[in-house]
Amino acid sequence: MNRLSSAARRAIFAPLDTEARVEAVVRRLGDAITLGLLTDGEQLPGESDLAERLGVSTVSLREALMALRQQGLVTTRRGRGGGTFVRAPVEDLHDRLRQRLKAHTTEELRDLSDHYAAVAGAAARLAADRADKHDLEAPSRSLRDFADAVDAAARGRIDGRFHVEIVAAAQSSRLTREEIRFQTEIGPLLCLPFTQARIHRTADAQHRALFDAITAGDGLQARTLAEEHVRNAVRHLIELRLDETWQEH
Repeated sequence: MNRLSSAARRAIFAPLDTEARVEAVVRRLGDAITLGLLTDGEQLPGESDLAERLGVSTVSLREALMALRQQGLVTTRRGRGGGTFVRAPVEDLHDRLRQRLKAHTTEELRDLSDHYAAVAGAAARLAADRADKHDLEAPSRSLRDFADAVDAAARGRIDGRFHVEIVAAAQSSRLTREEIRFQTEIGPLLCLPFTQARIHRTADAQHRALFDAITAGDGLQARTLAEEHVRNAVRHLIELRLDETWQEH
């Protein structure tokens, strides 16, 4: 069952800002599947509905779905009960992410951290100002799920979902799409340090403090905590990137 909030789902399926292109649809849906925002076995909306939501023609959408099928990210079943369904990536996630992290320089990671922290901080401040009890139900569930997650991949997926939910609670479509873009670029990598229980516990405590600040309407504290959380997470990635022992595995 997909527990993503309706606001975050609207951001995933929002019309594309640029000229309709097959590649843009493949990237949008492929990223959402890789990040676990669209879950294994979940049925996508019908072609006409999905094409309308994304603002592309049905021809372009069909080409994009064909590309996603070739990548093994969706499958299509005909007949009664048929449709297009999400397939979780089957390749070795840890190896793929390790290679992806090694492709980044430490300077690139620091620059990314600065940019992401600025967006996350602004979104957290707005969430504290704007979110009501209903808006915070989804991140509250993700908070509990993250604490209970027992493996790094699950912790990474729920961590990404929690942050998308927080930005969705800020009620800004642009910031939500920007958060999804960051999650696409760096979110999957952030699960790598979650193999360590200590880092998982620290992140859980930071999530709870951030959520409490938003619930209390303390925008300044929420922004500060969100910025610190992002910088702390990326610092763990940089430490892994510089660990020669880790790179030899």
